[in-house]
Amino acid sequence: MRFRHLAGFGKRMEFYLIGRMLKEGLDCYIPLVDDDGIDVVVRRSDGSFIEVQIKARSNDVKFGDAALFAAMTHELRDNYYFVFYSERMDTMWILSSQEYLDECVTNKTGKNVGKRSIWFNGKRKNNETGETEEYTLPRFEKYIAKDFSRLKDENDPKKR
Repeated sequence: MRFRHLAGFGKRMEFYLIGRMLKEGLDCYIPLVDDDGIDVVVRRSDGSFIEVQIKARSNDVKFGDAALFAAMTHELRDNYYFVFYSERMDTMWILSSQEYLDECVTNKTGKNVGKRSIWFNGKRKNNETGETEEYTLPRFEKYIAKDFSRLKDENDPKKR
């Protein structure tokens, strides 16, 4: 039964986040097939559309990897956004296609050569509790999103 739980995690997180988008009033369309890395299409108030890929990490991943999104294939796409979500950190990052390409690492060797990865978190000792904790690396804090207003705003200067 554990496999079924893990196998369905990504789809459950997609529906969870799309549900939050709908709750915020976004006009969402869900493709029947995810052949092109599009989990939801959002129509903005000006009538334009953006494509969104949702990526999520569960509570069950190895400690230190709560916000590691690895071995992804991606090339620059206009009007394309990523929503990354870490369940354990309860944190969401929203990046345009261009921002993702600017921030990610491309594997140069190994079985995933040419694939891209982004690691939003690090580990540190909490001085108050003495426990090791995961935290967002400072250079990625600007992408943390508490809501989906970035997807709503057709005037986003980082539209790519």
